[in-house]
Amino acid sequence: MGEAPLYQQIASNVKLGKGVRIHAFTNLYGCQIGDEVKIGTFVEIQKGATIGNRCKISSHTFICEGVVLEDEVFVGHNVTFINDPLPRATNGQGRLQTEADWKCVPTRVERGASIGSGATLLCGITVGQRAVVGAGSVVTRDVPADAIVAGNPARVIRMLNK
Repeated sequence: MGEAPLYQQIASNVKLGKGVRIHAFTNLYGCQIGDEVKIGTFVEIQKGATIGNRCKISSHTFICEGVVLEDEVFVGHNVTFINDPLPRATNGQGRLQTEADWKCVPTRVERGASIGSGATLLCGITVGQRAVVGAGSVVTRDVPADAIVAGNPARVIRMLNK
């Protein structure tokens, strides 16, 4: 992999595959990164996230705990994944929440899917194989394999020709 760029935070508990390219100003901890993955500038990948082989994750993207990207997934610039359907700052007693106060809801992006720049993906969904999520979309439910979705909320625009 070569020398780590300046201002790159890669925790010792990160599992990196072969041939991974990571640009500056990244924050990776407790995650698993497959082989030949390219990670752009200003990307955070949290603990418990899994990135498959030959994925490309563009700059300014946030991949939270519970997200699984299968092999060959493209993630555009400024994409946000969410893992809590009802986020709160405090618990029922008015104290700041801890990990004990909420449950991570996983999200899966299947092999060969593409997520357009500026998209937001809510938790608990699956984006099917080879599906395309349009730029700026808000994905609130499962996306079928080979579908092109766009909008807020994202809806199927058409199906890809196989």
